[in-house]
Amino acid sequence: MKKSFTILAALMVSAAAFAQGLNFSGSWKLNGEKSKLNAEFSFAPKEIIITQSGNDMSVEKHSSFQDQDFVTTDKLTLDGKECLNTGFQDTQKKSTCTWSEDKASLKIISKMSIGDGDMTITEVYKMDGSNMVLESSASSSYGDLNETIVYDKK
Repeated sequence: MKKSFTILAALMVSAAAFAQGLNFSGSWKLNGEKSKLNAEFSFAPKEIIITQSGNDMSVEKHSSFQDQDFVTTDKLTLDGKECLNTGFQDTQKKSTCTWSEDKASLKIISKMSIGDGDMTITEVYKMDGSNMVLESSASSSYGDLNETIVYDKK
């Protein structure tokens, strides 16, 4: 009886974790060799630090642009509700997160105003073995950018 209860409890914990989706928590370093980056200009952060707990997720991106390093941090919820964060040049960025039906990937869609138009950024986080893969696309009046960015866990 005790063994059955232990097995049942373990199955319930596993099912609850699966229902929430993957946990991307950790420090992730860009693997440029495995990534497919835009040759002219890339949005790929050198490092991403993710803290994920329950319905909350924090994504800290360490990037460089024109020889200047900068850090952005987004506070998100994993329930599809809109979250507000500071975007490029202190714009307001509105983001929503949704899990794929099989809970194997997390899609974040962010929208913000830039210059005289709007920008939509779609990021899909998933795992490939021990690597985190970020499929990123950006669309604005300046054009479109698509990248597949691979990260190794530090």
